[in-house]
Amino acid sequence: MSFYSYKNANPACCPGNISGNALDGLQEKVCVQVKRVYDSALQQQQLDNVIVTITSFAQVNSGNCSCSCSCQDGSETIPPTSAPVPPITFESCRSSTTEAAIRNLTVDRLCDRPCFARVRATIDVPIDILFVDSRCVEYIGKGVVSVNRDVLLSIPDESIVPYTLEAMASAICVSGCYVGNNQFKMTVCVTIILKVLADVEILIPSYGFCTIPPAEEFADSVCDEFFSLPLYPQASVCNDGTVNASNVRCTCNRGCGCGC
Repeated sequence: MSFYSYKNANPACCPGNISGNALDGLQEKVCVQVKRVYDSALQQQQLDNVIVTITSFAQVNSGNCSCSCSCQDGSETIPPTSAPVPPITFESCRSSTTEAAIRNLTVDRLCDRPCFARVRATIDVPIDILFVDSRCVEYIGKGVVSVNRDVLLSIPDESIVPYTLEAMASAICVSGCYVGNNQFKMTVCVTIILKVLADVEILIPSYGFCTIPPAEEFADSVCDEFFSLPLYPQASVCNDGTVNASNVRCTCNRGCGCGC
């Protein structure tokens, strides 16, 4: 079972909400190695008419192909046996990972704002582009959407352990079309988070080690939900002669308390 399974017999030993005093059960101060976030900034933008060149592609055998032709069964991605045959129809695209690459990075500290710096960079967001050719063969192509960023971020002072900048990104296409030469013109919605990080050892209060519960095997146990119900029905609470119908299920089309 997981930490959050209703079958877990000892939820007090698992992560989750604290009931009572948060200081109860603290045992020690623990030194952990983590990435500390000194600052972060989020930007969301719609990019119109972006030209993306696919650098590689593979054939996708999918039984859920959206074209009108009959498609092969299965969901295995295999190397292409032949190049796509025009005309090529754009289907969709989205980012393939949340990790984005940073290049052309410059960090200029501001004299009038000592804790801040002007951060300029180009963020490369990897995307997967789905398209079909005239034979209704579906392909997936790899490409990159590049976005320039010019933002202010709080930068820590110089230290032996240097800070780093990382980018997290997510992108999805609104529309697109094939323009030739392995290029697509698309409208893309992009979310980019720039973060100032450093690998540090930090001291935190601890409740001790986690007790790992045994794994709960997946099974279509139709009786489990029924067995988890209370043994006896809960009494409705009456207040000034009015029945609290929070646990009452109506069989009519009206809401509870409708007198049905």
